[in-house]
Amino acid sequence: MQEKPSQHCNKFLQRRYGVRLGRRYALAAAGVVLMGMIGCSPLTSESSVVAAHPNTESPMSKVVIPDTKLVSSNTKFGFKLFSEVLKKNEGANVFVSPSSIAFALAMTYNGAEGTTQQAMAKALEYSGLSLQQINSSNAALKTLLENPDPKVQLTIANSLWANSNASLNSSFLQRNRDFYASRVTNLDFSDSGAANTINNWVKDSTRGKIDKIVEQISPDQVMFLINAIYFKGAWTEPFDKSQTKQQPFTKASGQIVQTPMMAQRGKYKYLENDKFQAISLPYGKDGKISFYVFLPKENSGDLKEFYQSLNSLNWEKWMPQFRSREGEIRLPRFKMDYEVTLNDALTALGMGEAFSDKADFSGIGKNLAISTVKHKTFVEVSEEGTEAAAATSVGIVTLSAPINPPFSMVVDRPFFTFVRDNQTGSILFMGSIAAPQS
Repeated sequence: MQEKPSQHCNKFLQRRYGVRLGRRYALAAAGVVLMGMIGCSPLTSESSVVAAHPNTESPMSKVVIPDTKLVSSNTKFGFKLFSEVLKKNEGANVFVSPSSIAFALAMTYNGAEGTTQQAMAKALEYSGLSLQQINSSNAALKTLLENPDPKVQLTIANSLWANSNASLNSSFLQRNRDFYASRVTNLDFSDSGAANTINNWVKDSTRGKIDKIVEQISPDQVMFLINAIYFKGAWTEPFDKSQTKQQPFTKASGQIVQTPMMAQRGKYKYLENDKFQAISLPYGKDGKISFYVFLPKENSGDLKEFYQSLNSLNWEKWMPQFRSREGEIRLPRFKMDYEVTLNDALTALGMGEAFSDKADFSGIGKNLAISTVKHKTFVEVSEEGTEAAAATSVGIVTLSAPINPPFSMVVDRPFFTFVRDNQTGSILFMGSIAAPQS
């Protein structure tokens, strides 16, 4: 039975959460898909690439609400990918942007055909979604994500860089312009300054937080598809810097290190069970975007054990269980850069064909495959904030519950964290913090 539009909107709006709190959080991410030639034959396709700006009459300005199926697909994909990345980074800090990666791969998906398209659809959890649904929902999602709150900066930028001698499918280019507001540019890849041109765009799009995504350009390189996300949120009430103290943090190895620990008391959206404590720390006036921390309890296993239960099914159970509660939070101040090549992780998810000589990207051009999917992130957490303001909870009803005593949550051991757009349910960033760096 198909849902009525009103039912669809209600379910969508029910995803919003809002609470009072305060601090600043700055993040940036870049995901790049490098398209290269498999064979030696020249590309022959419908039209040459030309630099262009997004069409002002494009679907970007027509759609309002993204299909919740796409958000659900992105969430499933994000957790699967995160799990694969963790396998090769056990005990280390990991920080990725599922949204950045999903946008970059969705752009690429527009050119996949045959079994390559099927493999990518499986990996990206696109089952039951048409290409039109994927594109129009991504256009709507980009619009909503970029307008979260007056006190929050969030920008999503997409670009396509094609070698000047490449001739690519015009419909593929147009879809990337129309639905992803992608900058499409011809560039002479043999020019020594070509990599710098691309990197300067990434640097500008991430406010200088990520200054390089392309190291060098190989002779057989045809195209780069890039997504860049920048986020900076101000808390309603800042952490008091005088309350930040050097305190012990126990790493997974058992080693104890001193780390600057911020502290604050207040009312927070909070969840606790026999396995973990979790807290939601929102940004801006309306709390449309929040920073979440999941901390395994000392007597119930470590972070590795927690990750065994981290999947989309449990996720859907946990999110509605957060309730407003008085308490204390102590959280490390940290700053880090992270970089990862995702070929192996994506191959493990089933899209290995896209990297092989069997790849079919005939929707882009002939004899193409993905050479590398590269991803970089930056994150900084500090005490800084803005002037205090009243926060309003939107779209959530909390049922009366028994009075609970104030909680204490001391994040002094490895933890899982993510940044979520509560309006759409999209996960912008997620990370495993094994040892905070300042």
